[in-house]
Amino acid sequence: MSLRILIADDELQIRHALRQIIEQHDGWTVCGEATNGVEAVEKAAQLHPDLILLDISMPSLDGLSALPRIKQQSPHSGVLILTLHESLDLARLSSSAGAWGYMTKSLASSELVLAVETFEAAGAEPSA
Repeated sequence: MSLRILIADDELQIRHALRQIIEQHDGWTVCGEATNGVEAVEKAAQLHPDLILLDISMPSLDGLSALPRIKQQSPHSGVLILTLHESLDLARLSSSAGAWGYMTKSLASSELVLAVETFEAAGAEPSA
């Protein structure tokens, strides 16, 4: 069984760094990447990932605007917001819109694995 993860971030370097972290963990795979909010919605609907790592600040459609659409298209996908913004208000808005979690990118290199493991332990049902 594999936990399928979609990465949605407009920065190529960030996507590559997140992919490296994910692919080092047995049982986790990156099923797709999106470079803006519109692509994130489309790929969530197409791929139905277990978890989506979603940036807030993206072109075409920002992450907070994409989030309800993603949850509508792929209701069983968890969404972890990854952002540069250290904001309690944004964290609350993300949670209200259906995000499973909120993490600043500055913590991603050290805390992402723990967050995804927590997501798995919380009852995510990985794809076969």
